Amino acid sequence: MQEFQFFTEKALSFDKLDPLASFRSRFIAEKEEMIYLDGNSLGRMPLETEIKMKSVISQQWAKGLISSWNDHWFDLPQKIAAKLAKILGAHPDEIFVGDSTSVNFYKLAFGALKMQQGKNNILTDNLNFPSDIYLLQGIISQSFPEHRLQIVQSKDGIAVEQEDIAHALNEKTALLTLSHVAFKSAFMYNMSEINELAHQKNTVVLWDLSHAVGSVPIRLNADGADLAVGCTYKYLNGGPGAPAFLYVRRDLQDKIVNPIWGWFGHRKPFDFSLDYLPATQSSQFAAGTPHILSLSALEPGLDIILEAGINNLWEKSRMQSDFLFEMTKQFLEPLGFSIASPIEAEHRGSHISLRHNEGWRISKAMIDPHQDTKSIIPDFRPPDVIRLGIAPLYNSFTDIYECVKRLHEIVKHEYYLSYDQTKSIVT
Repeated sequence: MQEFQFFTEKALSFDKLDPLASFRSRFIAEKEEMIYLDGNSLGRMPLETEIKMKSVISQQWAKGLISSWNDHWFDLPQKIAAKLAKILGAHPDEIFVGDSTSVNFYKLAFGALKMQQGKNNILTDNLNFPSDIYLLQGIISQSFPEHRLQIVQSKDGIAVEQEDIAHALNEKTALLTLSHVAFKSAFMYNMSEINELAHQKNTVVLWDLSHAVGSVPIRLNADGADLAVGCTYKYLNGGPGAPAFLYVRRDLQDKIVNPIWGWFGHRKPFDFSLDYLPATQSSQFAAGTPHILSLSALEPGLDIILEAGINNLWEKSRMQSDFLFEMTKQFLEPLGFSIASPIEAEHRGSHISLRHNEGWRISKAMIDPHQDTKSIIPDFRPPDVIRLGIAPLYNSFTDIYECVKRLHEIVKHEYYLSYDQTKSIVT
């Protein structure tokens, strides 16, 4: 089609001028016939990670054994935290790397509620990641039965009006917790403005950065953030099960108490004292033994982000999103698709969500190559959302073009009718 030819040439032109194009070759891509648009769920593996892990396993573990704790491992969480702090706009001693996002969320939410005596309201929204809401429900049920959870509703399922958050905040609000970038729609809050609104009511704010970190600029210190958590296996390319992180602003570190008193959170863990003495700064939020293999696998992904520059990645992401929107409006909206992400770049993260009433079967058809087409990997969120994760480090404009062209073919020719509605465990 002549219209597609125009976009083919446009994609090739963008790719030719892309200053980040060389980073694509820094990742393992066994299947050149596959287009991977799921970096918002699990990032690709950097080539350096394989090299790094071979050294950690065959040298540090196999040969160094216990001596590697002193030679390589004991300070590894702090080393990784220092690199992550640069990406988060924070001080290294404000970052702890370890445990899972859910465990870290529990630590900080519990600690914040314990600190906020006399306040018994907890505020979030219905775009937040469900796990965070489950944790709040559990904390209330098990430890703070007098507290009340209020969930602000999105009017369109895409965004939440800042005025609605402001209206819900009051002097009794102990904790406001939000996803900086919403997992389904990619709606992004203005962190600085939300923090300011909350602080006017002496409310502590806990941000979940999981769908933001590594894809959009984050300035925790400059924006007045109190607390934050996040994962590292999405845009940071840390690998499945990669350690999560938490952030506690310096002036809150002697006020937020870690509810999980484990030996690595002790000031002198190898003294084996029977009385707990918390470590200082962010180290006090550790619990058990660091996950050395996972921490080691995370480092190359952070190095690539720092080398590329988050502002450069964000600029490319916005250009790729605009290109995707342009093609969607021309080729996909006439076929029943609708855009389920904010159009304005300042209100959006780095994945784009499309709705279609046959979203699940369309997703299955994308993954399954038809004739000479490539397999395209998106992900699906119920009831009808296809998420397209744009990872500027390794996604090209041609990838975006091929994706839209394939979606057009699948729906126009009804290829999705060949697939049933049976869902896999992970979608």
